[in-house]
Amino acid sequence: MNFFGKKRKVFPPIPEWQPLFVPNPEDIIATFQYYVNRKKDFIVFKNGTIAITEDNLDDEQAINAAKQTLEKIFNYHPDMKPQSMDDGNILISYNHPAYNIVFEKMAQDYWKDIDANHLKALSTDEVLITPLGPNKFDDFGKKALWGRCYFFMDAQNPEVLKIVRKSA
Repeated sequence: MNFFGKKRKVFPPIPEWQPLFVPNPEDIIATFQYYVNRKKDFIVFKNGTIAITEDNLDDEQAINAAKQTLEKIFNYHPDMKPQSMDDGNILISYNHPAYNIVFEKMAQDYWKDIDANHLKALSTDEVLITPLGPNKFDDFGKKALWGRCYFFMDAQNPEVLKIVRKSA
C-alpha cells in the first residue's frame, strides 16, 4: 500500500498462481529435443522453461545468454504463442527463443487445479481477448495460461537445471 491507501503496481506484472506441480525435467528435455530435431543447444530452468542458446557457447556463456533471454521477455511482456504439437502437447513460445511445454497427460492429471486457477494465471491487470470474450478461456487457453506460469516463476528466479547440447 502507498500513502494514499492504494495498492502499488508490481512491475513487471506477474500472475498470482504459482503451481506446485512441475513437469518432469527428463520429459521436457526429451520432448524439446524431438521438437528441435536435436539440432539446438538449450538451457532448462528449474520450473521447466527452456531457452535456446547459440551453438558452441561455453557453459557460463550459455547460462548468461539464457538468463538474458528470460529477462528480455519478462521485462517487456511475455506475449505467449501456444501451438498444438503432433504429440498432443502444447508448445508455448514467446517473443524471444524461450518455450514451455504443456504436457497433455499432466494437464489431465491436474485438470481440477488448472480449471480452478487459470484466471490467477493472468498477470496483474492483464486482459486477453479470446473468441469467447475478454479473459474467457477454452480448455486450450487454460492449459496455455498454466504453462506460462512456469515462465514467470523461472524469470523471477532463473535457476538453471540443465544445459543440453545438440547432438553431433
